[in-house]
Amino acid sequence: VNRQINYQRKNAIPLQQKTFIKLIQQAKDTDFGKAHNFAAIKTYADFKKHVPLRDYEELRPYIERVTAGEENVLWPGKPAYLTKTSGTTSGVKYIPISKESMPEHIKAARNALLSYIHETGKSEFADGKLIFLQGSPILAKKAGIDTGRLSGIVAHHVPGYLQKNRLPSYEVNCIEDWEQKVDAIVEETAKEDMRLISGIPPWCQMYFDRLSAKFDGKKIKDIFPNFKLFVYGGVNYEPYRARMEESIGFAIDTIETYPASEGFIAFQDSQTEKGLLLQVDAGMFYEFVPSDEYFNDNPTRVSLVDVELNKNYALILNTNAGLWGYSIGDTVKFISKDPYKIIVSGRIKHYIS
Repeated sequence: VNRQINYQRKNAIPLQQKTFIKLIQQAKDTDFGKAHNFAAIKTYADFKKHVPLRDYEELRPYIERVTAGEENVLWPGKPAYLTKTSGTTSGVKYIPISKESMPEHIKAARNALLSYIHETGKSEFADGKLIFLQGSPILAKKAGIDTGRLSGIVAHHVPGYLQKNRLPSYEVNCIEDWEQKVDAIVEETAKEDMRLISGIPPWCQMYFDRLSAKFDGKKIKDIFPNFKLFVYGGVNYEPYRARMEESIGFAIDTIETYPASEGFIAFQDSQTEKGLLLQVDAGMFYEFVPSDEYFNDNPTRVSLVDVELNKNYALILNTNAGLWGYSIGDTVKFISKDPYKIIVSGRIKHYIS
């Protein structure tokens, strides 16, 4: 796996080019592909002529056909899942996950852990229990398609070798009420040999607070002496770091990940260097629009080969789940081009003048 990751580090541009060609090829007979003349697209310059940038609202007419059960709209066939996220302006947002894109989410999460082991030589976390604080794995159906929160969908695909050690149990994971769920997780995990915890920092902080209260204010390191690794994503950790380290009792190793319903975009591949390694061979072709141009009529769009360091870009995705010229709403900044590493720098809406 480390060879694979190193290959991706060194060959980002050709891998992105290969991904681009493959995506266009696979989607040329979809409704979107026909409407945007994918059959005539040979280069990225062609693509920009035919495919405008869109945010969720602008892609919504296509998404609504997908969620109504139509086939071959944005991607061949129907999605394997629909992830449900609470959009800020648009109410509930549904983002498709395809049978091609689902394995990429799992592979990136696995590679984040394997990179850590390779770099640090520490693999003891795999010998004890692992907690995934996540959404409910109970999925609803929408037009026959399994629908739920990303973390709940991912729960169904945790690899076997992690499955046997993972907590909470399925029953506890299914509790919808978050307050009750945290209490149940505390009861279920308090006596276990917890070694890795994964979740968004505010959820983990709440879990730590309740766990500590159960043990008369003990630090987490005294409750779980082998707890060595915290994996998080979805929010900036810095505002939480001091309090988390205070609760745990030491500065724990952390792995930052950048998973979104739209795709698993990047992960921290080093404990000593900043930044998240962009996933260049994961069924996603990336575009970047300078943040200060994003709201212009005709903003600059560049692919990975033309990005500049330390410049804010709106992140644009083209994916093997059928998102095209899609603005995910985040801004990123490259802090390295060898390999390509980013930090998530904010939200694009902050650039509306």
